Amino acid sequence: MGTKIQIVFDTADPDRLARFWSQALHYKVQDPPAGFATWEAALRAWHVPEEEWHSTSAIVDPEGRGPRILFQLMDTPKPGKNRLHLDLNVSGGSAVSPKTRKSQVDKEVDRLLELGAVKQKVWDEAPRSEGEPLEYWVVLLDPEGN
Repeated sequence: MGTKIQIVFDTADPDRLARFWSQALHYKVQDPPAGFATWEAALRAWHVPEEEWHSTSAIVDPEGRGPRILFQLMDTPKPGKNRLHLDLNVSGGSAVSPKTRKSQVDKEVDRLLELGAVKQKVWDEAPRSEGEPLEYWVVLLDPEGN
């Protein structure tokens, strides 16, 4: 059995990135612990200082299959390109035609741009035949440039 993992993003705004990625991945913001109506109620009961209440936010797969993703407040600036990134596989894979795959990718790119992503690069490899791409993907940045 594999080790259960959590993915952690250092961020300047945990809530903003949690909201973006929850929508991007079709996840949800993690519910408060059992017995608490809100996270604020839990944090208050645990005597966490109020100035620390917004230092983290987490999202989870509603079906419980994907990893938990935690966003933690870091005030140090991001020095450059991330060495880790998430690939969102939305094309439908090789079971669908290249034209359909490209259309599905473009539809998801449009949705993510509306959520606040920024388009950085489009890779559209030379066609095999009839104008269908051999490889097609789009590099997007989240609202903090990840």
